[in-house]
Amino acid sequence: MTRNHLLLLGLGASLAYQPAQAQQKPATKPATVTKAATATAGGARLVEKVTRKGSELVIPYEKYVLPNGLTLIITEDHSDPLVHVDVTYHVGSAREQIGKSGFAHFFEHMMFQGSDNVADEQHFKTVTAAGGTLNGTTNRDRTNYFETVPSNQLETALWLEADRMGFLLDAVTQQKFEVQRSTVKNERGQNYDNRPYGLASENVARTLYPYGHPYSWLTIGYLEDLDRSDVNDLKNFFLRWYGPNNATLTVGGDVKPQEVVRLAEKYFGPISKGPAVAAQKLAAPQLSQDRYVSYQDNVRLPMLQMVFPTVPNGHPDEYALDALAEIIGQGKNSLLYKNLIKTQQAAQAQSYNSASELAGEFALIALPFPGKGLDSLETQLRRSLLEFERTGATPEQVARFKASTEAQVVNSLASVNGKVSQLAANQTFFGNPNRLPEELKRLRAVTPAEVNRVYNQYLKGKKAVILSVVPKNGSVKPAKADNYTVSKEGYKAPNYGYEGLTYVKAKDSFDRSQQPKSGTNPVVQVPQVWQASLDNGLRLMGSRNTEVPTVTMLLTIRGGHRLEQAMPGKAGIASLTASLLNEGTQKYTGEQFSSELDKLGSTIRVSAGDDNTTIYVQSLTKNLPATMKLLEERLLRPRFDEADFARLKKQTLEAIANQNTQPVVIANKTYDRLVYGPANIMSVPASGTTASVTSLTLDDVKQFYQQNYAPNVSYLVAVGDVDQPTLTNQLGFLKGWTKKEVSLPAGETAAQPDKTRIYFVNKDGAAQSEIRVGYLTPLTYDATGDYYRAYLSNYILGGAFNSRINLNLREDKGYTYGARSGFQATRYVGPYTASAGVRADATAASVKEFMKEIQNYRNGITDEELQFLQSSVGQNDALRYETGQQKAAFLSRLLEYDLGTDYVKQQNDILKSLKKEDVQAISQKYLPADKMYIVVVGDRAKAFPGLAELGYEVVELDAEGNRVAAAAPAPAPAASVTPPAENEKMKIKTKDADGKKEKRKAKKDKEEAK
Repeated sequence: MTRNHLLLLGLGASLAYQPAQAQQKPATKPATVTKAATATAGGARLVEKVTRKGSELVIPYEKYVLPNGLTLIITEDHSDPLVHVDVTYHVGSAREQIGKSGFAHFFEHMMFQGSDNVADEQHFKTVTAAGGTLNGTTNRDRTNYFETVPSNQLETALWLEADRMGFLLDAVTQQKFEVQRSTVKNERGQNYDNRPYGLASENVARTLYPYGHPYSWLTIGYLEDLDRSDVNDLKNFFLRWYGPNNATLTVGGDVKPQEVVRLAEKYFGPISKGPAVAAQKLAAPQLSQDRYVSYQDNVRLPMLQMVFPTVPNGHPDEYALDALAEIIGQGKNSLLYKNLIKTQQAAQAQSYNSASELAGEFALIALPFPGKGLDSLETQLRRSLLEFERTGATPEQVARFKASTEAQVVNSLASVNGKVSQLAANQTFFGNPNRLPEELKRLRAVTPAEVNRVYNQYLKGKKAVILSVVPKNGSVKPAKADNYTVSKEGYKAPNYGYEGLTYVKAKDSFDRSQQPKSGTNPVVQVPQVWQASLDNGLRLMGSRNTEVPTVTMLLTIRGGHRLEQAMPGKAGIASLTASLLNEGTQKYTGEQFSSELDKLGSTIRVSAGDDNTTIYVQSLTKNLPATMKLLEERLLRPRFDEADFARLKKQTLEAIANQNTQPVVIANKTYDRLVYGPANIMSVPASGTTASVTSLTLDDVKQFYQQNYAPNVSYLVAVGDVDQPTLTNQLGFLKGWTKKEVSLPAGETAAQPDKTRIYFVNKDGAAQSEIRVGYLTPLTYDATGDYYRAYLSNYILGGAFNSRINLNLREDKGYTYGARSGFQATRYVGPYTASAGVRADATAASVKEFMKEIQNYRNGITDEELQFLQSSVGQNDALRYETGQQKAAFLSRLLEYDLGTDYVKQQNDILKSLKKEDVQAISQKYLPADKMYIVVVGDRAKAFPGLAELGYEVVELDAEGNRVAAAAPAPAPAASVTPPAENEKMKIKTKDADGKKEKRKAKKDKEEAK
């Protein structure tokens, strides 16, 4: 197991915990581990049972093995009325071979296309109708499939998973195969080919690993390999790797172990064992020289990536390498921040250590500002390594790493999904679900000497892959000329044993074709809340939850980007102000503040959105007093340093300049300009424009803060292991927050278009086309009014995986990786938007299908669709209030819109009484298909043909919204073309205060989610 698993897979709820700090041994007796070999009547052997003693951090579970080799792990947790089911197969792209890349992930898609007893497209529909969520992911080393459902749906989830494990192949058709092949191609286009720097990891992989090494290609694979695969490849892959003896079934949540065992024996027990699967072992890559490679990309800023081979997942040196990565390039106390970010040499700079089952990689990545060459950037990166070599790791640096890492483990305990994933990963890769205590022991044992040793062993004097990503305009040269060509010498294709495989179906003593009946719907308890108000107008709301010793808080300050409506020429100031609050305070520099947070394992992050500025706080309960003192500093005593302002302003300007390299961003900006109109600040991105940000001064930021950060336009919610008296006492400093007269903007509406038009923006070389369809509705958020009814009505059209739009464009046509639609509104009116990234050659056809679905939806829905809508939305409550963040978001909504907690019951009453006629009436009222904007961004040569034939006027714009050609009258529609109908908003992502969010995300196993 890697630190990735600890941090990103998470753990579950209801686990006692006592932080160990610097101690090397648990303060209490360890968990009881009982080894057993008893068998049930159905043949499942209980081989291990783990129970917790005292306050040790451990996940209690029971582990069984069925006669066919299936491993079953059960963790019981009755804190929420839900169940998480995970089936992990120990096969990923590392079991592929040359010429067959991408097949493990492609096969994951096929597992959702029906089996003997589950019809095509019914797997998603069945789980969604039960109020659950589901997905599947593939990485280098494993593929997993999972559902989170209300606890009364456990048997249905197991029935579904067992049916595709044992009864898949006869349901596979050539048509399904072709559609999913197209979907995977769209996924590659969306996530790799059409994304800036999207091909960097592919270039590193093929350069770092020898020819034929299974890590030398990405999980997504190559298009030419997908094209050469056929149905027989799929069937052989299933028969070779998808046997129960190569799988782990993990079930957690509101369950009884005896019942889970009984159901597992019933549904999985009859499935035949598959061929044996031997463990893979491959030598680490050996580099005799630095390997320089480069490629051109549609980017504004070049990128340099330096990658050293390290150790695989679970290696004793892994944590020391993680600590080394944090010291060199994560957060405001890292060397790369000091040497490159602080000095404004680079817009981004970071390092990370990533470990997979067969190998590991230590990477340094930097994006220089314009005017900086990649050769000089490489020199600066190497100087930072030499600086570490001179200074070494300090006790304080290592202590911060251990404290922050361990705190994140505790913060991940709120989800049964995370707990199940942890157990499944540890069983799959190590045969030991109870590996967490060992991992924590390794973490606590890291010393500065160990960190220095791994630097000397894996980086000092070692060779690396050095990748240069340069703009296509030729403005920047690679760090050095390419000097490496992949060699096929010595390669020998593996024999994975695909010969002679046969498909043997299970023989049952029951009728597997019958979907199990659900039990009684679980009773869902809305969180109990307390409320209070301070004399300065600040409203407080909280809910105590003792499942884990943490506290989550959200402080919301109304205004955000919309305040700029009254500040002509100042767009972007709300975002820049929030960014500056994430820097230093009067007492601490930014680096010192970051250090104090890391020592506590706490987070305090300020971010500005369209309507609000939000301060997110996460703290261990025992560290809450110290965290509150830091919150007081950050909120009430910001430093507003001139150097910080200059650096953040420069970064913002570069981000704005980079926006028009991305088709997704161009589409969102173009759509917002049209929908909101030029007089509305919402037509401008929250980051601002080049002109507006250039004009901003530090005095502007100070004035914005002084005028708009006030308690009387704010509210704070807190969820976690703290009672009201304790919390309000620790929040006493907020009583001194000065009340101010803040003028919140009134909502503005834009004129609805007189008719539907297509607005086309050319983006040369775009691998896909981005489509947006919609208009600005008159709806504001109303929990029990037309807005809620519009949400319900859209659910069938574009709100669920099984919606009409997605089934048409993705599952039936294979035009896209995903298509959706929805209404968006807050206290202000918002748009209805349908959107997708589609195959370039299917652009006009996709627009046609979008408009056809929207128009036809006005004709009403079927009885079956209404039943699905009511069942899916009605049973979803069990999943809504599980984690601290979910509970905090619920409380924030209560205060944001002045709702009573009974609004959930009112919504359920509306849902239960909903009729087909109600859905049709709302659709006809709020889906004016003849008066919408259609935005298309794509490569003109591929995407433009056919648009004019759809019967709509086509207007060509540039990336800034200016017309580039006179609009021509729309031609009469051809007889074969559907005539015109009857006549996403971009979210600016903010990093956490120390820039760690993206860096830790970079460590995560690269997964292609279905």
